[in-house]
Amino acid sequence: MKKMATGTAIGTGMAIKNALKIHEIVKYPDPVLAKKCSPVTVFDEALRTLVEEMFESMYVAQGIGLAAPQIAIAKRLTVIDISFKKEPKDKLVLINPEVIGRKGSQMEEEGCLSLPEIREKVKRDAWTKVRAQNQHGEWFEVEGEELLARAMLHEIDHLDGVLFIDRISRLKRELVLRKIKKLQKLGEW
Repeated sequence: MKKMATGTAIGTGMAIKNALKIHEIVKYPDPVLAKKCSPVTVFDEALRTLVEEMFESMYVAQGIGLAAPQIAIAKRLTVIDISFKKEPKDKLVLINPEVIGRKGSQMEEEGCLSLPEIREKVKRDAWTKVRAQNQHGEWFEVEGEELLARAMLHEIDHLDGVLFIDRISRLKRELVLRKIKKLQKLGEW
């Protein structure tokens, strides 16, 4: 039996399932991006399919993290893969995540799939520990430093209605918003 990239098996006499849906990424200033998301309470096959669709949508968009509100779903769910498919074991699903530890600080450039073409330096914790559920509802803890810490904190911010531009200076944010308005007028946003 051969396994396809979508996770469906093909064999003699087996039906081929539909390919995973690629979700459109919601752009700022869509109101869903400013909402505090609701907890995930049902851990079923539909959720597991959504998780796989989120990974595929993230890869198509060339990202390393994607939160459910970025595909217009106001639920506390995010997926992360800082290796961008190079290390499948490093794929991370965080459902109902909460930050339970943080240390140090780092100042690095960030971007966001919901704010294409926008990159700014953002101060984040250098190390963080997160408690979350996986797609089966099991609780676990994960620690991350540097890029993984930044990715987890960035995605958890999305679940709280916070964008990385909310974490930069007012002056820089105003410049970013002007750039977005200009792109909107040109029909490029």
